[in-house]
Amino acid sequence: MKRRFAVAGTLLALVLGLGTLPAAATPSGTSPASTPTALAAPDISLTAVRAHLDEFSAAAARNGGNRRSTSQGYRDSVAYVKGKLQAAGYTVTEQPCTSGCTSGAGPNLIAEWPQGDASAVYMFGAHLDGVSAGPGMNDNGSGSAALLENALTLARENPELRNRVRFAWWTDEEQGLNGSDFYVRTLSSAERSRIKAYYNFDMVASLNGGYFVNHITSAAAAPMKAYWDSLGLRPEENTEGAGRSDDYSFERYGIPTSGYAMGASARKTSAQAAKWGGTSGAAYDPCYHRSCDTLSNVNTTGLDRAADGIAYTVWQQAVGTGGGGTCDPAGVVGNGGFESGTAPWTGTTAVIAAHTGRAAHGGTRFAWLGGNGSASTESVGQTVTVPAGCTRASLDFWLWIETAESGSRAYDTFSVRVNGSTLATWSNLHAGGGWTQRSADLSAYAGQTVTVTFTATEDYSLQTGFLLDDVSLSGA
Repeated sequence: MKRRFAVAGTLLALVLGLGTLPAAATPSGTSPASTPTALAAPDISLTAVRAHLDEFSAAAARNGGNRRSTSQGYRDSVAYVKGKLQAAGYTVTEQPCTSGCTSGAGPNLIAEWPQGDASAVYMFGAHLDGVSAGPGMNDNGSGSAALLENALTLARENPELRNRVRFAWWTDEEQGLNGSDFYVRTLSSAERSRIKAYYNFDMVASLNGGYFVNHITSAAAAPMKAYWDSLGLRPEENTEGAGRSDDYSFERYGIPTSGYAMGASARKTSAQAAKWGGTSGAAYDPCYHRSCDTLSNVNTTGLDRAADGIAYTVWQQAVGTGGGGTCDPAGVVGNGGFESGTAPWTGTTAVIAAHTGRAAHGGTRFAWLGGNGSASTESVGQTVTVPAGCTRASLDFWLWIETAESGSRAYDTFSVRVNGSTLATWSNLHAGGGWTQRSADLSAYAGQTVTVTFTATEDYSLQTGFLLDDVSLSGA
């Protein structure tokens, strides 16, 4: 990842609409068992990814210790990646950067798998160059190696593709995103319109890293976030990397983007250390842009999780039919954890906040409906489309009910409604036990766009609070 620099223009607004798969403790390196797809993504071999890193390290060692875009170390890296891709059957192009790049910079490398709809391209990229200070194993050998093994795995599996998959390894990123800027800038408007999303992988093995997703609430990010959510990682927005890597070259032309990162020179917070492990107050990458960014500066667990998440996203976006299967609920519920403001929720959105005195089920924010101790009604809802191929669809959420009521009468209620019809109701009689997962059956609404609403109604005295968090759709 390049250092922060001043850039012209404003980041384009991205569409919200992200949901999550139910969190599951899945071992690193495996696809989540809860993934509701007919065509499961393959496990990406960590051993193979590390072998690619070994080759990048050797290329640097032979050529002055670095892989800067103008160096022979970079050109050797290009030759290695190109040879692997050509042997696997890819159409591979070396694209010289003839304007805007550092003098003497090597080429971009573009590889396309010759199957799928050429008018719907999903593109996956990483910068292959490093800084002159060191070999650049995390920045960005990690992203380049994970991407290469994903490309080779796609070729070996050779699944039927409904959309086109294109991979790219960029030159001269460290000098100003120059290689990717040249690529997008020189595409025709028609060629740009064919790219439905671009995914970027820059520093995905930071030694003290976190789990960050670019534009985490966007529709493009839905499969990326869903995979890491399924491992219980609770990823966060990649604020440190905004505008600092090759995805920005695509954003500037209105192409939706996302990607994974594990952090650079910013420091891990105590909350992040509690969630992900590692050392609070220390940089995510202690060797960022330094000579010590060697093979010993690689977090293999994070690298494994990123490589598998890339595969999951490739399979979701391009393989088979209907998003990787006929029932794909990822992304149906937007901002289900309430971590990204209030949109697309409507209604009494003031109840969505990081409330003091109560811990969220996940993250820091949740919706607290009721709890007023007076006659009141509060609700939050949003419009969702239940996938047509789901024979079973369940609206899943976590609910915490606390009350000052007593006795055996339901004074205060919490209901789940679809288009105004009540599907399920809980009350003060269900209080206690902290966060409990609840669900409502949406199977009858497969193929329909409906409005889902959570409503709390209290009587004139004695409060009952209904705390709501981590709303998602699951199906099969």
